[in-house]
Amino acid sequence: MLKKLLLITLLILIAAFTTLSYQFNNALNQPLTINESGFISVKPGSSIGTLANQLIDKKWLDTPLWLKVYGRLFPEKTKIKAGTYLIPKSTNLKDLLIQLVDGKEHQFSVTLIEGTRFKDALAILAAHPHIKQTIEDDTMSQIAAKVGIEAENPEGWLFPDTYAFTADTQDITLLKRAYSNMRSKLTKLWDSRAENLPYKTPYQALIMASIIEKETSYIAEQPLISSVFVNRLNKRMRLQTDPTVIYGLGERYQGDITSAHLREKTAYNTYRINGLPPTPIAMAGLSSLEATLNPAISDYFYFVSGGNGKHVFSKTLSEHNRAVRAYLKQQKLNK
Repeated sequence: MLKKLLLITLLILIAAFTTLSYQFNNALNQPLTINESGFISVKPGSSIGTLANQLIDKKWLDTPLWLKVYGRLFPEKTKIKAGTYLIPKSTNLKDLLIQLVDGKEHQFSVTLIEGTRFKDALAILAAHPHIKQTIEDDTMSQIAAKVGIEAENPEGWLFPDTYAFTADTQDITLLKRAYSNMRSKLTKLWDSRAENLPYKTPYQALIMASIIEKETSYIAEQPLISSVFVNRLNKRMRLQTDPTVIYGLGERYQGDITSAHLREKTAYNTYRINGLPPTPIAMAGLSSLEATLNPAISDYFYFVSGGNGKHVFSKTLSEHNRAVRAYLKQQKLNK
């Protein structure tokens, strides 16, 4: 009789365990009620119970029971890591736990664009909802010091690229990465530069690269434009490039350069100053850096827009004046 009772008890336990296992597997493999992919943030020190409550609040889970019980039975499988995670709509509890235990946080991204200014980069970082703001009240010189830039004006020292990061990464961290990236690229290109360039330091090359970046978006032309500026510098001619004038005007620039602007002597008006302006005027991309330090070889001293996104290059001033007149004539016809 006792043996029979033990056997029945054993069978009941086996049945109960089988049922419980089935319910567990069914609950863990049941897709969460997510209509579309969404984010969930796990704070440091969060327990599996805290996670269960978050899922309930988001209406992704109907009951926290199975998740909490699973956490008690298998604590080694529910050691979730803090972070922000992107959860696809097809995710079930099992996959969610694997993702959170592995700490596979979502990688956000931010893009710094070639030809834009340092202040534009700050605005881009400030507008991102998942970047932690720490420098919004700092001056440019204070920001430069925090980044490690040895200049009061940090213009040009950020490399334009797309940077991946996890939620709550500090803005200063991303600025440091962009600065380190630029220094690395500039150093490498400086070490393999062409001979007899009119630049004494990598910083002077960075200044020129920023000018080339602003002069054209047509990458194939950049080495030729670089050669024009090299030729002018070697002849001690002024650069006479409009983007530097615009930078020197700052907020006063309203879309048109006037003759008064060209006559005004600012530190950046290359119609009035000799050589390079004191700082870069924008973020230079890789192609502009390459063109600066390995320019084409040419006899050109002038260039003007051809009205088609490209430029017309000239060896003499008379040729250049004809090209300018042709451009102006075309502009009138297009109005």
